[in-house]
Amino acid sequence: MFTSVLMIEKALTSADVEFVTTLHGDEQVSFHVLIQPRGDQADRLLRAIDDVALGELDEAAREDEVPEGDEAKAPGEQALSVSLAALHQAGCAAEGRFVEDHPLDALKALVDEVRADEVIVLTDPHYVEEFFHRDWASRARHKVGVPVLKLFSYSKA
Repeated sequence: MFTSVLMIEKALTSADVEFVTTLHGDEQVSFHVLIQPRGDQADRLLRAIDDVALGELDEAAREDEVPEGDEAKAPGEQALSVSLAALHQAGCAAEGRFVEDHPLDALKALVDEVRADEVIVLTDPHYVEEFFHRDWASRARHKVGVPVLKLFSYSKA
């Protein structure tokens, strides 16, 4: 069985589930999901810049509505629950964890713990972070010791 660690920042859509569950053809895949919703002051600024770059000015103006800190925990745990249920419904083994601090340390620990074959980072585009190689996937490639695949989620949160 192929073991993937799936790092997400919001609930998986049905299209996301279909995408990640068909990456390896007919091979059985076990998913270990990590979720850390985005939402601190630095993230807010970067998201707003990304929104402006994409011409989504309304989205940029609403960035202050994204829950942060303790307020982000309940929606994040709900998103994790929804994502795990969707993966189970697709016939995959899946378990997950909510990450509050240091997502890359948690990612490295989980990869080592489950002896993962790969990491899949599934997020919305974050052009500023990607340009400077500060996004999760770019940073994970130097840390986890397994292949890291970066995918864009099907729809914005």
